[in-house]
Amino acid sequence: MKRVAAVLAAVGVLTLGLGINGFAATDDGSKITITSPAAGAKVGKDIELVYELTKGSQATHAHCFVDGEYQKGWDKKTVKGMSPGTHEIKVVAADKDHQTLAAEATVKVEVQ
Repeated sequence: MKRVAAVLAAVGVLTLGLGINGFAATDDGSKITITSPAAGAKVGKDIELVYELTKGSQATHAHCFVDGEYQKGWDKKTVKGMSPGTHEIKVVAADKDHQTLAAEATVKVEVQ
């Protein structure tokens, strides 16, 4: 039992500050919808990302991930510098402490 507690503590410490919750994300009632670009859209390396965040009890903002990689410094409007090929863009609700919540939306695009 002590080993389980040690592993859980290590997971918690390793995920601090990454905006990643090591356990199931909290569903605070938030909703996210990506309105542009459309799924499968052919886009350039820099795109305008339009989304709607309906804040639940804890959400204060959203985080962006491209192909699973957190986009540090994301300006809440533009995803920049994507290489040619298919990419998955995910927008995830986050709380004031930058912990991600359950609300998320994903779109796949083709960068020309």
